Amino acid sequence: MTEDSSCKPNRRAFLAATSLVVGAVAASPLAAFAQTAGGAPLKIGTIGAGHEGGALGTLFAKAGHPVMFSSRNPESLKDLVADAGPTAQAGTVAQAVAFGDVILLAVPYPAVEEIGHDHGKAIASKQLVLDVSNPIPLRDGSAFVQGVADQGGPGLVTAKLLPGAHIVRAFNAISYRSLTPNAHRTGEPLGIPIAGDEEKAIALATRLIKEIGFEPVLVGGLAMGKYLVPGTPLGGEHTPAEIRQIAATLK
Repeated sequence: MTEDSSCKPNRRAFLAATSLVVGAVAASPLAAFAQTAGGAPLKIGTIGAGHEGGALGTLFAKAGHPVMFSSRNPESLKDLVADAGPTAQAGTVAQAVAFGDVILLAVPYPAVEEIGHDHGKAIASKQLVLDVSNPIPLRDGSAFVQGVADQGGPGLVTAKLLPGAHIVRAFNAISYRSLTPNAHRTGEPLGIPIAGDEEKAIALATRLIKEIGFEPVLVGGLAMGKYLVPGTPLGGEHTPAEIRQIAATLK
């Protein structure tokens, strides 16, 4: 079939407009984030959307990552999703686990066993589990917390309850109230102690933590996770240098 020469100007206009659209997408904040951060955005499924999970999930969403907050009643998360922005959505725990490349685990610590029972196999297939959960005596009971300590602390216990998962503990020793005000703060970034056993998981956690404006500091393997809870020397707000100095005194 011969080409109608009268269509050529329209085709040129279409191609020019398409080029402008592609250029605009490439220059968008999300694309810029992916290029400068050293990798494409990752889907993050949060198990737990309370204070800690909500604050961290929002920071990840605002950094350009698609985030699914989860709850037994996803409708209750409408305000959180709206605040987190257009890359955020809500679902059930099962939906968040299926959605995520990375799992953000931010639940009362006794719930970790049930999560492992219900979703452990799927969670083990994920690139990273960012474990923010802590055993807290006032909430979970002193006997429960002592039982976790007797097994080596929450880092090793999380690994036991989520066999095969690629776990890094992070954001355990700092209040959720300190997250948003200190993200991308001017001057030296706030240090975040992390603990993990697997090089790839640690590297991915490091990247994600940097992207939301903090400086991760590896203090050791998951056995050091026992120090990543409130009330230990690593608890509270510290500079990266202070975290390294404190960690050097711990065993």
